[in-house]
Amino acid sequence: MSNMAAPDCVFHRTLTRSRPGPGPGLNKASPVVCREFLFLVELQRYSRDQGSSVYFPQAVLHGDDLYDVTLSDGDCRLRVTLDPGLNRLVERNLLQPGATLCDATFIPAMSAQHPACPGASAERDSFRLVSVQLSGEADEGRSLRQDSLPWYRSSGPAGALVPLRANRIVFLPLWNNVDYSGGGWRETPPAEEEEEEEEARRPAVTVSELRDSFLFGRRAIARGAVQHQLIVRIINKSHLMYFGKTDRNCECPYKAVLEVCDRTGSVCVVLWNSVCVSWYQRLKPGDIISLRRYRVKRHYEAEPEDIEISVNSRNPAARIAVLPESSVSPEYLPPAPTYSFYNSAELLDRPHGAECDVIGLLTFCGRAERMRSDGRRAELREYHWLRLEDGTSDQPIMVKLFSTSQPDTHLKLHPRLGHHSEMSYRRLRPVRLFLQWLRGRDDGQVLSRALIGGFFIYPPPPVSLETYMKDQRGAPRFLRGAELQGEVTRLCYRERRAFCIQAAVTMVTYSRRGEEDHCLFWTDRASSLSSSSPRPSPSSFSLPSTPRSFRPPLSSPSPRPSPSSFSLPSTPRSFRPPLSSPSPRPSPSSAVSQLSAHRSGKSCKKRKMVPTESQKRRPLVTVQAGQNNDTVILFEASMEFLENSNADEDDDDDDGDTSSFVTAPLLPPFPPVAVETLPMRYNHTRREEQAVVLAMGGGRATAADSFDSALEGYYTLRLRALSDGESIDAVFLPHSPSAPLAPHSNTWTSILSHGAFSSHTPPPSPVDLINMAAQLSNQRLVCVLEACHLGGDTTELVLSRAFHLTH
Repeated sequence: MSNMAAPDCVFHRTLTRSRPGPGPGLNKASPVVCREFLFLVELQRYSRDQGSSVYFPQAVLHGDDLYDVTLSDGDCRLRVTLDPGLNRLVERNLLQPGATLCDATFIPAMSAQHPACPGASAERDSFRLVSVQLSGEADEGRSLRQDSLPWYRSSGPAGALVPLRANRIVFLPLWNNVDYSGGGWRETPPAEEEEEEEEARRPAVTVSELRDSFLFGRRAIARGAVQHQLIVRIINKSHLMYFGKTDRNCECPYKAVLEVCDRTGSVCVVLWNSVCVSWYQRLKPGDIISLRRYRVKRHYEAEPEDIEISVNSRNPAARIAVLPESSVSPEYLPPAPTYSFYNSAELLDRPHGAECDVIGLLTFCGRAERMRSDGRRAELREYHWLRLEDGTSDQPIMVKLFSTSQPDTHLKLHPRLGHHSEMSYRRLRPVRLFLQWLRGRDDGQVLSRALIGGFFIYPPPPVSLETYMKDQRGAPRFLRGAELQGEVTRLCYRERRAFCIQAAVTMVTYSRRGEEDHCLFWTDRASSLSSSSPRPSPSSFSLPSTPRSFRPPLSSPSPRPSPSSFSLPSTPRSFRPPLSSPSPRPSPSSAVSQLSAHRSGKSCKKRKMVPTESQKRRPLVTVQAGQNNDTVILFEASMEFLENSNADEDDDDDDGDTSSFVTAPLLPPFPPVAVETLPMRYNHTRREEQAVVLAMGGGRATAADSFDSALEGYYTLRLRALSDGESIDAVFLPHSPSAPLAPHSNTWTSILSHGAFSSHTPPPSPVDLINMAAQLSNQRLVCVLEACHLGGDTTELVLSRAFHLTH
């Protein structure tokens, strides 16, 4: 397609003003601002290298990542580099494919200063995006419609798409370092490495001969580049391992490990660099492969001393071929892979750390989340939970599935009655027994109880403070309320962390999803009246409806941004978007005060309401006196007043309603629950759509909102930190299908410590539980909060446990 810009191309009108003239003015090109709307087509991540910093002379490079962005003006496309100061927009999934941008500021990049970078050259147009405003919601479908447009001038790639600001030939996936990304990863072997089929192939060397030669020097075959053909079977294949470093220039810093065997023994084969790109997707466990031109090296991590086989694309360039079993001489055919299947009953007796194979019916698939193994700078590892059933016990098999370099396979993990006819293990006795049990299952019954997504925690936390503290290896670190809010704002997209605070409950609400204008709530009046209005909760950060401005940090401090725009600071702490300025409204404590004053006046008579047509649809508010100094409000909200006249007081009371009706207060200022927090019922017809919602960077709230929730409602608890009085709102799900079941007394203390209702008695209704909330008055609690950033301006905060402090 032509690279000529259209006459009315926005990029042509905007970027021609930034082109510097010849001579020393090259480094003094002025930034230009595009006032028109642009669309983000593609976002690509890679790690910087030794020379990347020359492109960002004034930027503070906090992390290892760089991002190339493909933009469209509707007529053509432009590839630019995101200024590192704006990386936080990607890390919190604010900047994503399909986003609409405006007031984008570009600066010409200095392409000629890093000639080793394959994606940049002095002859190609190159720009850096240094500030931007986001406008509206992302539309991924729009980004797909833009990818066939021509490139603006010479900004497009000369060949394969490669990073602009580092000497790399592949991109990283946005959310982990394990999966592959881009079209360069081949599913078929390179044509130049295909071998002609032969019959009765025989290896020129065996695994044991290579080991003996290298370790004991009995023969010289394992020295230097080994030309002898080795024929082995793949037993296991590791995930991809990325080792790119900012202080090294390596075009394709990947490796993968294959465990292989022949009839004489097993050994590890390490695929290095671009061999991974060419062969990783093609090779699978069970394949028989032929290796030539490889090196034998010492395997330093093995005990006792052992070897490994190194396969690289240079020095020397290895030769790999996948062989059909029929082509190998029977006496040299490598043995088939072995498996160690255990059912759910047998797994209970397996020691910690034992390797096992499992097979089961998938009845729950959790959403993708990320965690850090150690420390704030540690790599984020992506995972999700699976629940399998096999009919051998009441205990399901819980699998915490981390990324396995199989992104397409993970998208296909959903509840279904599948088959294993193509797998070699199907004849094993444990598998045959499972398949026999599976044939007796009713498809409709299984699928009707299958769940996906939502908040999930496993293993269940302890039910006593003493056990919890023991599991924490001592006293847990209790955060102040302000510290908690700071930690939550530092979370990256789908990052999950647990926090501990000491707090008191000042308010409890029960709401139905999508009907938050109707709710039940209880408030501790003494606590509410003695404290100031609650500060905004970290469970929700509301961004203004006006476009949001983002600029990279400057070396000198800048004035505090206005509510309609904010700058990206040099530290993650102050990245938190500002909250919308709410209009004046009564706080829950003032509402309680009004209601209590109304009831403390002269005795209420039964009154018959005479509503107008519009008032007939307005719900009522029933006030019930609570114990001690509490007020229980059964709240079906109305934003208008219910009117009555004195004449109505003497009317007939045919309806027999003995409740008193009062002026309706406004709703408590709780943010609605995120739709990603509540589990969804599996929808087989729309299983692909649901799989996308669960995945990282998926459809998020818009798509998830169209599926059936497994929970009708949810509880929200307002917590007041005992350390500094900060108010924190947390969702509580004692009725979740995934909540652990155990017998207890169903008091608020026992429900909070177990995180669920009792398994031996019917659960209290929402009305009953709200009525019981007076039990929480004046209680000091140790609260365990699970935080997960869901992208954009939404952060989930769930109360998983709360333990009563007795002293």
